[in-house]
Amino acid sequence: MKIPSIQNHRRRAAAGILAIAAVGLAGCGLQPAAAYVPEAGPGSLQVIDGAESTKVTVTSKQFTEQQIMGKIAVLTAKASGFEVGDLSNVPGSQPARELIATGRADVMFDYTGTAWLTYLKHETGYPDQKKQWQVVHDQDLDNGITWGAPAPLDNTYAFAIKASSQDKLKGITKLSQIADLPVKDRTFCVESEFNSRQDGFTPMLAKYGLKQGAADGVPTSNVSVLDTGAVYEATAQGACNFGEVFTTDGRIKSLNLTVLEDDKKFFPSYNVAPLFRTELVQKYPQLEANFAEVAKKMNNETFIELNRKVDVDGEEPADVAFDWMVKQGFISAK
Repeated sequence: MKIPSIQNHRRRAAAGILAIAAVGLAGCGLQPAAAYVPEAGPGSLQVIDGAESTKVTVTSKQFTEQQIMGKIAVLTAKASGFEVGDLSNVPGSQPARELIATGRADVMFDYTGTAWLTYLKHETGYPDQKKQWQVVHDQDLDNGITWGAPAPLDNTYAFAIKASSQDKLKGITKLSQIADLPVKDRTFCVESEFNSRQDGFTPMLAKYGLKQGAADGVPTSNVSVLDTGAVYEATAQGACNFGEVFTTDGRIKSLNLTVLEDDKKFFPSYNVAPLFRTELVQKYPQLEANFAEVAKKMNNETFIELNRKVDVDGEEPADVAFDWMVKQGFISAK
């Protein structure tokens, strides 16, 4: 990806300010300017009897993928017949979760691994997608939260290399093959959070037989700790051989990076699924069914492309979400 323009920086900064304002405005019954989505006509999603008498508030986190998902959730709820409040684009996982947990928001898309490790405070996650979803679903029922059917999309951590480096690195395709490389070639770019997570860098290396900081493992001098966006650019430019990435990031494709297989299944599953305040879907079970129809179409390849449209092409998340929903036939353009 090219370095973002000043215009894009300003757009993202403005979005952040609007997201913070959104939480305060919600208490006054006002909608923030960031609540815009294009007007949609009917599609395949079923309008629910009685929904027009109920207001449903949607939230999401602030990064690109979540901004797109927030608008998909808004459009799905509107197509279902509800009056919709839009509190998407909230800075941080915990503040967005808090809106759901306290009943100030009713619906969001979130990640099973994040819920298990961050919200529900478990030490380790499950690489098996069905198992990870099930344990999160079962435990969150006690919090008045119901997880809907998961999407195929699994935005977990991974390591990628510059595609043109594969020959130099002995045709590497799997994380286990890093240990076969000379120490000088075991160079990594990671973000600071990943460097200290329990599902992060040090335990990942240990799983693959390498010790961080060891002269015969991965010496400290071989590791660059960078901002998230800088990791992708640094890897593409050859500043390191292995860059930490998110598996649905559009920059993987635009920068011609190749994701390595996590062949020892270290990283937990981060499947996306819609979650709801339980009392809402008890009253309107068809809403859960409508979201399940949408979630079925949300996969890694789709979101690599949708994320790219925002991060690389500079399109607005609301427009990207709308165009995708129309293409899938869930709604129609007016």
